[in-house]
Amino acid sequence: MGSKQALAFHASTFLAGFGEGRTTVNYRRNGIVFSQGDRADAIFYVQRGRVKLSVVSKEGKGAVVGILGPGDFFGEGCLTAGTVRMATASALTESLMVRLEKAAMMRALKEQPEFSAMFISHLLARNARIEADLVDQLFNSSEKRLARVLLLLANFGKEGRPELVIPTVSQEMLAEMIGTTRSRVSFFMNKFRKLGFIDYNGGLEVHNSLLNIVLHD
Repeated sequence: MGSKQALAFHASTFLAGFGEGRTTVNYRRNGIVFSQGDRADAIFYVQRGRVKLSVVSKEGKGAVVGILGPGDFFGEGCLTAGTVRMATASALTESLMVRLEKAAMMRALKEQPEFSAMFISHLLARNARIEADLVDQLFNSSEKRLARVLLLLANFGKEGRPELVIPTVSQEMLAEMIGTTRSRVSFFMNKFRKLGFIDYNGGLEVHNSLLNIVLHD
């Protein structure tokens, strides 16, 4: 069992034992989980589906800062001194979430050492991902950034068969994620397809050979 799968298994086991302060919520595609500026009073766990995290600057410029899937927590900022959401979370597909009120989560972290250790592992993995994203943004070309995002969306490097990248991840969204234009994304996607790195078969299928773009100097 891969580390992400093991984390998801243990999290589901612990969360099933939560009593007061735990609710399960279904979200339709494009449903808003919370909005930037909302009061931060709960943490969420993805049981099924995909979630997009996006931010909008004071000047109105938007950016996608993350796409999460089953086994991921989000909204951890409520556990710190922060009182408002720094991003908007919305469902990319029909999704099932577990909502944990701040007080319930804090109590579980204090009273259940194994759950606390599991959650710390999640935070460390998230921090490593953020650092890798920053390095990617600072030093890699837009072509390499796009290839890396596609591989991450396809669960490359995790146990089990890679997934199809869901059709709802548009070229506009990919452009926001890597900080370039839609026309550049379209150009690179066509290039990847001609090279046999991706296919369109009812969804966007990403092949492991796309890693050649990331590793090529």
